[in-house]
Amino acid sequence: PGLILNLHFVASYPFADATKGNDRLPAGTEDYIHIRIQQRNGRKTLTTVQGIAIDYDKKKLVKAFKKKFACNGTVIEHPEYGEVIQLQGDQRKNICTFLIEIGLAKEEQLKVHGF
Repeated sequence: PGLILNLHFVASYPFADATKGNDRLPAGTEDYIHIRIQQRNGRKTLTTVQGIAIDYDKKKLVKAFKKKFACNGTVIEHPEYGEVIQLQGDQRKNICTFLIEIGLAKEEQLKVHGF
């Protein structure tokens, strides 16, 4: 599997995130990754993933999701939440297990919303 990090460096303080606990997500993230489901028309649904660290390339993550879950997906720019990953179908359980498998999040950092 390919590396899912952006390789752009920003001038910052090297110990800026030292005050955060070591069981948190990478620097620059909220505490939680929110996984939501939205009803489309009929039986169709959308799954959205919000709160993934800026350090990670969301387009590469979507590519991995699409390949693993056999669904379509995209990265959309949300006015309130920033970059949000959007996938077709109910992929909530799949996303949770995948993010834990690759070490991007711990179980207690995932918040699953929806029916």
